[in-house]
Amino acid sequence: MQTSRNYISKTVFLITLIIVLMTLTAIVFPGLYHYLFGNYPVPLETPYEIGHQAFLLIGSNIIIFSFGIIYYKNKVPPLTLQINKLRQFEISKKISIIIILIILGIYSGLSTPELFLDESEQWADYAILEDALELWPDGKTDNPYIAEQLDRYVRMGLIDASQKIFNNIKILPFFASILVIFFTYQITVQFTGKRFAGIISMLVLLQSHIFLTFDTIAVYENFWVLFYMISLYAVRKKWILSPIFYILAVFTKAYVTPFLVMTLYSAYRSEIQKRKKYFIFASYIGIICISAGIVFFGESIYANVVEINYSKFFLGFADTAIQFRYDIFFLVMLLPVTVGLYVLSKNTYNTDVIHSLIAGTIIFGPILVMSTYFYEILPYRYVPTLVFFSIGIAMFFSKKN
Repeated sequence: MQTSRNYISKTVFLITLIIVLMTLTAIVFPGLYHYLFGNYPVPLETPYEIGHQAFLLIGSNIIIFSFGIIYYKNKVPPLTLQINKLRQFEISKKISIIIILIILGIYSGLSTPELFLDESEQWADYAILEDALELWPDGKTDNPYIAEQLDRYVRMGLIDASQKIFNNIKILPFFASILVIFFTYQITVQFTGKRFAGIISMLVLLQSHIFLTFDTIAVYENFWVLFYMISLYAVRKKWILSPIFYILAVFTKAYVTPFLVMTLYSAYRSEIQKRKKYFIFASYIGIICISAGIVFFGESIYANVVEINYSKFFLGFADTAIQFRYDIFFLVMLLPVTVGLYVLSKNTYNTDVIHSLIAGTIIFGPILVMSTYFYEILPYRYVPTLVFFSIGIAMFFSKKN
């Protein structure tokens, strides 16, 4: 049986809090990390120049934390009563299905016109994908950027299928985004036991600027996000499928490889039988060994792009923060959600798992740019962060009667 607050979960909370604060620091002081760790001269006053979103961030957090304290301390009983009613509210399975269909129907209808936009006029990287598709599946190239595309076997196969079957490269990527929304609901219900919380998580994700920007884009598709979410969901549902979908995620986008740390932590904190946990751990160790063998002993490009630069780790936080500049709700609520989940952990399971997922999906960006010269921080890589943030928001609506 899980304990609500043990040493490990407290450690995970502290790590998450540090990562969140390092990210938000770059919002308050945009030039600080560049001044301390950049390789070019910066005017002396730049480090502590306040960012244009700093006052919004600080002011809103003061209000939110004040409201949270009033609720937690029950300073206004009628208000606390109404909030508890909302947190305890639940809907039937039939109603939840109807709402899900309505949400996905409206979302699909509003997004469909995007399927007919020419990506070559939107994103410069589309030219690389086009060149890779011409060589797929048997061609080779000396261009490292095209070679990296060709190494992503599952992704290339799905995009090629979308083009050949539907004569539209965007169809399957869009379908994957729809399933990302659906599995956001499923994981939320799995973690909270509340269908209403699942609906909340879908709505939070659908207000995200980053998600709505890249949901129909083939060159920055969400296949890898979907496969990882299914692997995470399968841990508690049907564990044997978890490593299978994780492999699919890795060979869709190698960026997801270190996410196995969060998967294993989720398995460790789950209430499944110990024997199943051992099987899960063993299967993932096997995956690590096989993947490492393919990378370092095969012809994969990934073994040739390693270059350690520790200063880029901190610069990565500056670049990460700027990716969320249009996701105002995320920026405003990230710290309150982080702290609030720890408060919830007194009576709610899985809050520390969400902590680990939010922290991991944020910090692996800076770790990536620190470890290689090949990659940069890009906004679409934070779709998983927004998914797990949405689930974190929904957990505040998981209070049982």
